[in-house]
Amino acid sequence: MNNQLEKAERFRALHARRDAFILPNPWDRGSARLLAQAGFEALATTSAGYAFSLGLRDNAVGRERMLAHVAELASATELPLSVDLENGFGHDPETVAETIRLTASAGAVGGSIEDATGDPAHPLYDLDRAVMRIRAAAEAARALPFPFTLTARAENFLVGKPDLDDVIARLRAYQEAGADVLYAPGLQSHEQIDAVLRALDRPLNVLASAAFDRATLAHMGVRRISVGGALTRAAYGALLRAAREMRERGTFEFAKDAVSHRDIEAMLG
Repeated sequence: MNNQLEKAERFRALHARRDAFILPNPWDRGSARLLAQAGFEALATTSAGYAFSLGLRDNAVGRERMLAHVAELASATELPLSVDLENGFGHDPETVAETIRLTASAGAVGGSIEDATGDPAHPLYDLDRAVMRIRAAAEAARALPFPFTLTARAENFLVGKPDLDDVIARLRAYQEAGADVLYAPGLQSHEQIDAVLRALDRPLNVLASAAFDRATLAHMGVRRISVGGALTRAAYGALLRAAREMRERGTFEFAKDAVSHRDIEAMLG
């Protein structure tokens, strides 16, 4: 627990710095160790990346299997680990609270809860219920013997409800409910990010995209930048390009860009 306390304090301190930090998202133990070797200061899981690695669609991994994955990544490096907990693996607040407690027991020091229901006909929880869920998660986090960093997510842009006013209203309500970090994946412009930042007094996580860079986001006041499933998709993109080359052309030029066996072994120790 002392090691987890130290990791938790380190992770919390990253959000207090004026400079934004990048929080990359490994999808397995090997990618976690390689990212640690690359010099990052903390890691976060990706529900999509892990699901893809199992041959599943996103949100198809149950809580028990996800917690085993969390324990594996938490023990893979000495870096603090935050967890993509989807909607908390249940609709009711107590299930969300129990998910926070189990996540901490698995070795993580932070986690995010989203307000997407998984129901296409009603993709977002009503605000009152969404707030109850974040409040339950925050109460569970505060009861832990270390500072668990709770991130609350407004999923509007990912579920086809790109109403910025509603995003801001939701994030402000989650802030009041006890979230430590706020996150609206899919914000599409610097203007949208600035509007969200001006409405909040807690650290904001931004999902990386080709339209953004760390220096500009940091200057705006963003404190954390994550990449979601992008690293997994980049790796799978390289695999699929290699597969097409082999299948369609019968050549193996892709191997020229592959990291060497020796280099990976050196990084993995």
